[in-house]
Amino acid sequence: MGNIFAKKPKITDVDRAILSLKTQRRKLGQYQQQLDTVIEAEKQAARNLIREKKKERALLALKKKKVQEELLQKVDAWLINVEQQLADIELASKQKAVFESLKAGNNAIKAIQSEINLDDVQKLMDDTAEAKAYQDEINAILGEKLSAEDEEEVLAEFENLEAQITVQDLPEVPASALSPEEENLVLPDVPTKTPVASNVGADLVEDARAGVPEKRKVLEEPLPA
Repeated sequence: MGNIFAKKPKITDVDRAILSLKTQRRKLGQYQQQLDTVIEAEKQAARNLIREKKKERALLALKKKKVQEELLQKVDAWLINVEQQLADIELASKQKAVFESLKAGNNAIKAIQSEINLDDVQKLMDDTAEAKAYQDEINAILGEKLSAEDEEEVLAEFENLEAQITVQDLPEVPASALSPEEENLVLPDVPTKTPVASNVGADLVEDARAGVPEKRKVLEEPLPA
């Protein structure tokens, strides 16, 4: 039911011209086929008449064939013209569509531009430049170099943090690195008196002070029994 009241597309003069040309192209194509059939029939008739030795009738068939061939050439030319005109109409239709699209685009640009005020654009640019200058000033203030005293404080804080991190990264020392056997080992007491040299050592020291050679002292000692 909805399709009954649908609005039909409007048929233009261009549509009618295209339809007429396509109709003529179809009819000319059919006419070409008929002429081809007649030409082939006349040609076959001429062959048969030649076999029957009927020269006059054979020549007549060939003349009719020649007339049909000339007519076929004219039909071919007409068909070419129709095809060319159809192509021109199609090209013109595309050109018109492109022109309408460009026209619509131009109107859209004008409509958008009409909504933009040049004074507002200039004000926006000025505000943007002012905001940028203000931000550059803030960046310049924040980017100023620190004083020598501030530099020293920063360096001292850095060294303090570095020392803390170094201490934290050191491995933990175990509470007892000795085994139970080593811990129960009994060591001798440390001597509290000065050690005394033996008699032989004392005699050697005395002889050295008296100037007696060590070799002679050895010879004078009695041999063991």
